[in-house]
Amino acid sequence: MVIDETLKKQIHEANVSVHRNEAQYYEQLHPEVYSKQEQKRIVTQLKNIDRLVEGNKKRALDVGAGTGNLTGKLLQLGYNVTANDISLEMCSILKRKYAWYVTNGKLTVVSGPIENLTFEAGEFDVLTGYSVLHHLPDYIDALRCFSVFLKKGGVIYLDHEASPYYWRAEASMLTSLVKDVYFHSNPIINSLYFQVTGLKVPMIDYTLSDYWHKKEHAINHQTIAQVFKQAGFAYAKRTDYYQSSTWVPNPLSIVYRLLCNPEMSFWVAKK
Repeated sequence: MVIDETLKKQIHEANVSVHRNEAQYYEQLHPEVYSKQEQKRIVTQLKNIDRLVEGNKKRALDVGAGTGNLTGKLLQLGYNVTANDISLEMCSILKRKYAWYVTNGKLTVVSGPIENLTFEAGEFDVLTGYSVLHHLPDYIDALRCFSVFLKKGGVIYLDHEASPYYWRAEASMLTSLVKDVYFHSNPIINSLYFQVTGLKVPMIDYTLSDYWHKKEHAINHQTIAQVFKQAGFAYAKRTDYYQSSTWVPNPLSIVYRLLCNPEMSFWVAKK
């Protein structure tokens, strides 16, 4: 993957700006992350991953931790967690939410770009990232770098990235229509929900911050698989799934799931 240095800087700056603006609203703005269904799914996955680790010393690195979506769950599973995020505002919220763990040495929060992290090789049993790769200027190079921090027998869990099916045309005009209407109706439903609840949603431009969540330059899962293979991982599997993207149920969701391919993905890779 070749990406211009100027563009790398712009993507980093865009992520700092976006997350500064949405930090205090983040958990209210993103039902695709904080809906009950999604939160339950994440807990299940983390418990499964915990069981996969060999000789688990309960040391976890959560990259792009945000306000602590995965960090909190890892802490509850008994892990000592190092949480990283590029946003000072997100890190501040994270430290307030889990102040007890910080005070008692169970949680360390490191602010700055993922690419600048420096740890010993094999320092962590578990490495997690949720909704992170598409924000990184060079997600492949970043993955190569931080996967070194995982020990032999440890597990990487990367979740909430667009599946290859996300941008792919469906098999028929009917399924394409259902997919298109479903995707466009979700923000409308959320907008109505925000109006009813009185949440004042700021205008946020995600053009550069979500750089790799675009049809013209989407996440390349084949390249991710090659990274794991070249790094000598014993096991790596991508799983595609459907997500809940609204705070209240979308009536089209049942039809969408029956007819269309899943739109999101997560990777589990064991070293």
